[in-house]
Amino acid sequence: MDTSGKTTAVNAPADEMTRAPQLQSSLDIELVALSETAPPQELEKPRNKFRLAAILTALYLAMFVTALDQTIVATAIPTITYDLNSASGYAWIGGAYLLSCAASGPIWAKISDIFGRKPIILTAAGLFFASSILCAKASSMKMLIVGRTFQGVGGGGLAPLVMITISDLFSMRSRSLYMGLMELVWIVAGGVGPVLGGAFTEKLSWRWNFWINLPLSGATFILLFIYLDVHNPRTPWIDGFKAIDWAGSLCIIALVLMLLLGLEFGGATFPWDSPQVICLIIFGSLMSIFFIYSEKRLALYPLMPLELFNNWSNAASLLLKFLQGMVYIGAEYYLPLYFQSVKGSSPLGSGLLVMPITVTEAIAGVLVGVIIHRTGRYLEIIYVGVLLMTLGNGLYILLSPKSGLVEIIFSQIVAGSGAGLLFHSPLIALQARVSQENTATATATSTFVNNLATALSVVIGGVLFQNSMDIRVTSLALPPTNLPSNITDLLSAGGAAANVMLVSSIQDQAQRSAVREAYAWSLRNVWILYTGISAMAVVTSVFIKKHHLTKDHTETKTGLKNSNS
Repeated sequence: MDTSGKTTAVNAPADEMTRAPQLQSSLDIELVALSETAPPQELEKPRNKFRLAAILTALYLAMFVTALDQTIVATAIPTITYDLNSASGYAWIGGAYLLSCAASGPIWAKISDIFGRKPIILTAAGLFFASSILCAKASSMKMLIVGRTFQGVGGGGLAPLVMITISDLFSMRSRSLYMGLMELVWIVAGGVGPVLGGAFTEKLSWRWNFWINLPLSGATFILLFIYLDVHNPRTPWIDGFKAIDWAGSLCIIALVLMLLLGLEFGGATFPWDSPQVICLIIFGSLMSIFFIYSEKRLALYPLMPLELFNNWSNAASLLLKFLQGMVYIGAEYYLPLYFQSVKGSSPLGSGLLVMPITVTEAIAGVLVGVIIHRTGRYLEIIYVGVLLMTLGNGLYILLSPKSGLVEIIFSQIVAGSGAGLLFHSPLIALQARVSQENTATATATSTFVNNLATALSVVIGGVLFQNSMDIRVTSLALPPTNLPSNITDLLSAGGAAANVMLVSSIQDQAQRSAVREAYAWSLRNVWILYTGISAMAVVTSVFIKKHHLTKDHTETKTGLKNSNS
């Protein structure tokens, strides 16, 4: 919106916006998004209720199957490794998916800017469908890991493209409502995934964890193919491939793979001070420098335009999304460990005890969408969210073997409310301060930052937890506890989380209580870490600026166009 209140053109004229003068001689093309003009006061494109319902159903199905695939395999992994006779593939069944998912997200978004949303999201859905068949038919661990890698690439496209497409379809005020509902879909999928995976594995076969994707992703493909009616530029393949930021794509893939592989290997496959781990982390970190250089000097259409970070509010929104990602995944990962190790719950029992935080996050996510849709205000939601998230994680510090059910549930409700309020409000704050043609890039960057944060959080939290356990286990081997060496060996050197069921088998009550206290103390250090990160989120939120969310909407023009036309 300009100062007169009228809707501006979707994009400025090309001669004002073109980044590189040499573009005429090299590619002789320009982004349609930099040349198309929208009519004044253009509102959302009218669609009948059935078409809109079909589009949203397809998008929510895509998000559901993406979230489901991240959790449904977890309970089946021991059975899969036994059936395929490959214990070494245990970590890679999930790791291959998460790595490829994180690395591919920004690339999918930029390609959709060039070739249009519809063909690219259909490609991602088709790839997910085909790779699910490959996983379901896998006859070896190598075949399964290859299939999971391609599944991650497909899922890495579906998740951001769903949010980008919703941003293309609706105004700033309207999209917040649909993003809130999308959060509900994500939480439901994450909650039913482990239960459904266990049921398939026990009653049918672990392969059904992949067969289930076919009707879901197939329905997604068909509905999007028939009903999705966003702008389709029909970009020539040759021109489109020339415009792809190949250097930036290679840099981001190398950065993510080396950094996350280094963290994944550290303390598990190789010692932290081994050359393999050190080289992966150092060279992975160095790739960020090459990536920045590529985006600034080489790319005509960069994956992440550095101008996105020039604005303090934008940078703060992305940092807040990173910090929130670290904190919320930490709670969902380490609360079950607390319930099983300290409170003696079964895996099913711990899953039920985590329900308060997952339900609260889902409710808060939906409420955020409704509130922003009706009021257009998001800054106050962010302020309340960071404060509740900090308070809730601070309450986790007080959890002990003696903590009662009311205390446990209350702390989860507080922390879950804070995290839920921050799932999409930072993204809305970011989108509000970028132009419509840059919405896809901003959304993909936010998704990438969140994926990177969750991966780092689990690793960093795990290192802190195990180091704390090593300290306590050493003292438990001494008088007066005198814990046997066969138990201390299993609880140290990275084995504390994996051998959590061992605690209940300790016969001596004093020793069992001492081990539970050791787990509680070690997890307390983890909660202190996440409380500190939450406090950083409070400071970060101060730099996010208020922006009016309009009900006006301009159609996003994607693709490439001959500059002389």
